[in-house]
Amino acid sequence: MNIDRNKILKAVAILALLCVAVFGLTSLFKKNSITLQEYAESNPEIAYQKSTTDASFDKNETDSADAAETNSTENLQNEDTISTIPTLVGASLNGEAMIEQRITYEDAFYYEPLSDNLRRYITGVSFPDADDLRISYDDLRYVHILHYDFDGNPAEGELICNATIAQDLVEIFYELYLNEYHLEKVRLIDEYDGDDTASMEDNNTSCFNYRVVEGTTSLSKHALGLALDINPLYNPYITYEEDGSEKVSPVAALTYADRDTSFPYKIDENDLCYKLFTERGFIWGGNWNSCKDYQHFQKSIQE
Repeated sequence: MNIDRNKILKAVAILALLCVAVFGLTSLFKKNSITLQEYAESNPEIAYQKSTTDASFDKNETDSADAAETNSTENLQNEDTISTIPTLVGASLNGEAMIEQRITYEDAFYYEPLSDNLRRYITGVSFPDADDLRISYDDLRYVHILHYDFDGNPAEGELICNATIAQDLVEIFYELYLNEYHLEKVRLIDEYDGDDTASMEDNNTSCFNYRVVEGTTSLSKHALGLALDINPLYNPYITYEEDGSEKVSPVAALTYADRDTSFPYKIDENDLCYKLFTERGFIWGGNWNSCKDYQHFQKSIQE
């Protein structure tokens, strides 16, 4: 085969030129190119903005997630706390309506007049819907206190009493609270439909209830808001029948009628509750002769 020497040389020359051209272009592009790191180093202000924006976004995302988790935990804790606090009917009904007339002895220990809502609530229950009563709404005060329950936990309590003993009550219950004296519950008698027996059986400490003395036609001091029953299940009301037998009220308190035995929550003359009430001029039903009302403290006023 004959090969044209001139054609070969020409082809080699053209190939050499192409190689030189390609190398030159490659060098040119490489010379003008830059890496991301080189770009960042030559433009620090732009790179800083980028990095802080990204970091801020990540931080906000993290903070938002943390905040959501924290808020969720706090809400759960608040719900748990609220759910353990009993709802007081009187406090809810009075609300802030009488706050300008409120007398505060210590935090959470205060008394005030009855709001219209609270008056409506007790009407026909502890306060009869009648015109010939020996007391009026204006004679009464709503009392809010704190006390320790039988589990040893602080709890809210409320009573309605005569205005003349309201200051006595906040002072007495405050002292009881400071000494962690246990009262199982302190609720309005209206929560028991005005039923004194039901309230006693539930060991509820109460005050105002327009009613007569059990077994008589005489108006009780409770009807004037001047008497209190303290832990009544453990401190029963005892009357004596003509045949010499005893009648214990409530019946469920029969176990606690024997005052010579020792048991918790018993009121006697060594008890703090007895001392605080009698120091302020209250009479204790446990000292009566015709009957024994160990739960009962009352104060007389000039009418």
